[in-house]
Amino acid sequence: MSDVIKLLPDSVANQIAAGEVIQRPASVIKELVENAVDASATSIQIVLKDAGRTLIQVIDNGVGMSDTDARLAFERHSTSKIRQADDLFALQTMGFRGEALASIAAISHIELRTCARGAQLGTKLLINASHCESQEPDVCQVGCNFMIKDLFFNVPARRKFLKSNQVELSNIIKEFEKLALVNYGIEFTMTHNGNVLYKLSKGSFKQRIVDIFGHNLEQQLIPLAIETSLVKITGFIAKPENARKRNSLQYFFVNGRYMRHPYFHKAVITCYNELIPDDAQPNYFLEFEVDPETIDVNIHPTKTEIKFENEMPIWQILAASVKETLGRFSVVPSIDFDKEDAPEIPAFTLPHTTTPPSINIDHGYNPFKDASTGSGTTKIGQYGSTTMPNWEELYKNFERTGQDSTDDLIDSVSTQENKPIILIDEGPQNILQFGNKYLLTLTNDGILILDQHRAHLTVLYERLMKQIDGINVISQRVLFPEIAHFTGAQNAVFEEIECDLEKAGFGVSRLSGGDWSINSVPPGLDNVDVIELLNDVINQVSTGGNSIKDRVYENIALTIAARAAIPSGRQLNEEEMKTLVNDWKQLQNPKYSPNGKLIANVLSLDQVSKMF
Repeated sequence: MSDVIKLLPDSVANQIAAGEVIQRPASVIKELVENAVDASATSIQIVLKDAGRTLIQVIDNGVGMSDTDARLAFERHSTSKIRQADDLFALQTMGFRGEALASIAAISHIELRTCARGAQLGTKLLINASHCESQEPDVCQVGCNFMIKDLFFNVPARRKFLKSNQVELSNIIKEFEKLALVNYGIEFTMTHNGNVLYKLSKGSFKQRIVDIFGHNLEQQLIPLAIETSLVKITGFIAKPENARKRNSLQYFFVNGRYMRHPYFHKAVITCYNELIPDDAQPNYFLEFEVDPETIDVNIHPTKTEIKFENEMPIWQILAASVKETLGRFSVVPSIDFDKEDAPEIPAFTLPHTTTPPSINIDHGYNPFKDASTGSGTTKIGQYGSTTMPNWEELYKNFERTGQDSTDDLIDSVSTQENKPIILIDEGPQNILQFGNKYLLTLTNDGILILDQHRAHLTVLYERLMKQIDGINVISQRVLFPEIAHFTGAQNAVFEEIECDLEKAGFGVSRLSGGDWSINSVPPGLDNVDVIELLNDVINQVSTGGNSIKDRVYENIALTIAARAAIPSGRQLNEEEMKTLVNDWKQLQNPKYSPNGKLIANVLSLDQVSKMF
């Protein structure tokens, strides 16, 4: 038998590793900026073209590299961060795996210019898909200048499944915000296609938060600080009244590294119970400082999942510090005791000695015994002294029969949902309203039950989609324009959908920073939170594919239809019921609403028979 196991070439191994380490252009930004931070850079510039597809350039003024180090840096598992396995438990740097540069080199063209501190001459290195094409001396500034060109050029499947430029740029900005937040002692500049997106000067943690997310956040932040032998926690939490239903700003950092930790997130959320609505989330920006030996960051290549040795006590410390901070700054609702209007509380005293009441307990009492044979104080026999023979068997049969009937009913309803609904056309159509919520009429298979709100919502939705598609919706100007503030990542998406929003009836204008003025809206949004609606649209576009126009229109049409549809609980007259049923019959999908909820179902004769 011939040997079948072969050692993979380095270029193939690097491409495999790149699939896990480099998922999109934002991953390249993360790895290169982290390397610059580890190199003690005080200034980092990021230059992007076409959301990183064409060019990602990261320039830093760190310690730089020698010509030998520059070449070895692109080999797999080559790193200056660790020397032995024990170093993994005392990490003071962002990177340590030695996979990032090798993975990036495997799927792009790289040009590196670097010069070490104290050196008079630097080096220029050209790499194409892990192959070093040339290396020569070069006159350049101290630090590193990475140029990543044509990302995923040799992996067409990965390049094909990248999202639109604005969606990818939004992901880059989100990654940039995490890095810039915690490294507030470093100057950052980011440009995209020649436009400056960020220019951040070094300062305090609070100043960096405000510079990134806007000055309106400054008055919302409450400082938090606590230090114990296990952990030091500093940062800011937001006031309960500023909790958000969408796009809450929630950031944890440990030893200068961003992390996701659902367990600690729960500790913070628990402290806001009964202070904020159930569907809202508070903002927080918290830094943890712990002994590096008590955490493990070597869980995932992204290094955002971190295990804590003292997780439970840190959870308790975090929860206690958040509660104490909320109470110290008087953001917890207080009870106002008005002594003048308060009712007089009668005085009472507890006697020093009391005689406990006498209670006669019958230990032989049995509630299932016949009253004539059993002892006790309760007269069960007053409802009849005749003993029911074999009552246990009767109960068992009742339990089995009831359960079987319920199961059969559920199975039949599930089967019935998949059948087409055909109304009876012969004779006048009798329609009844039940509970001011459902409409009842007959079909060939049984009784049709129609949810009036969902049916009308779907009818309006399909009409709006036909109106919006291909024409400009007439908008109505608002008396007082609303000001919407979006983060950098949201702005990147909003700029792309601005034209589609105008066609859908929204009139917006750009103000300074991330602020937008909403001057006009489509008809039917009188009682709708327009800013919340736009946030929903941005979220759907950010997480969706390339059909941005359709997503914008669908979200707007669904929101307008939901607000204008007949509500549950409204009584309809005969003409309104007939009109709704006839409109419902013309729907493309009469069984389900646009958000996937069941509109109608049929109660068959067999189901009715099983009830009896």
